Amino acid sequence: NHTRISEFLLVGFKSHPGSQLLLSVLFSTMYIVTVVGNVCMILIIRMDSNLHTPMYFFLENLSTLDICYSSVITPRAALAFFLGRRSISYNGCASQMFFFSLFGTTEAFFLAVMAYDRFTAICNPLLYPVIMSRRLCVLMVVGSYLSGCINCTIQTGFTFSLSFCGHREINHFFCDVAAVINASCSDTLVNELVMLAVCGSIIVGTALVVFISYGYIIITIIQMPSAESRQKAFSTCSSHMVTICLFFGTAFFMYAQPGATSSPNKSNTISVFYTVVVPMLNPFIYTLRNREVKESLKKQLKR
Repeated sequence: NHTRISEFLLVGFKSHPGSQLLLSVLFSTMYIVTVVGNVCMILIIRMDSNLHTPMYFFLENLSTLDICYSSVITPRAALAFFLGRRSISYNGCASQMFFFSLFGTTEAFFLAVMAYDRFTAICNPLLYPVIMSRRLCVLMVVGSYLSGCINCTIQTGFTFSLSFCGHREINHFFCDVAAVINASCSDTLVNELVMLAVCGSIIVGTALVVFISYGYIIITIIQMPSAESRQKAFSTCSSHMVTICLFFGTAFFMYAQPGATSSPNKSNTISVFYTVVVPMLNPFIYTLRNREVKESLKKQLKR
């Protein structure tokens, strides 16, 4: 029965003992950059009234989400690599999975919402202020978090209803759904089907919204008469698409294909991208390459 387990051992990356200190330094550095970068973006957006628009409202919420998302995993992993203490309590593991699933799912919906916002701004500029009202923006953010809550409740509830029969090792650096399922001695077919169905539909659904939106955006940009306008718009879209492809590509590999739980070593490496790297890169990709944000930053520094 699962109640016999009081703690788990996270053994991801343990096969490289000489690299533990390096991993600790790397994770710590990326976490600091993530927090500083996203906090800076939040402050810049809040302090400049010119940035109080729907696009920057979503960017501010994305930065807040990325800080929470990274904080669930990265500090604990860095400390475990440094101290060599890889144990995590049963309840701690369940909590980490719950919040990781919550913030990860919410991020997927945020990316879809932000793609729709850009689609409306570029393809329907005259109707943009009417469509993207403050009320709708708030509802989209709340809806994204509610969707995250539904998914994380399903995933955590199903996963921790399994039995572990004294087997404590989880081949991962955090309590990911697939890795914990792999550690169970129960029949996990139902859990794998639930993960594939729920996560697959979320990832494919939000990815479709993103790629359809950007498809229309690219068509609209091509039809723009000004070469300067086209270049500026393409530059923004290409930078956004980098982080979108990185997030959805790795998430699809992990959760939206059959046999996703069968490659733990690959999962460890790929998980680093969407749990650590993407939250660190988002403020640079989404905002620091933005002309309005750069001008606002210069203005704040002069003050």
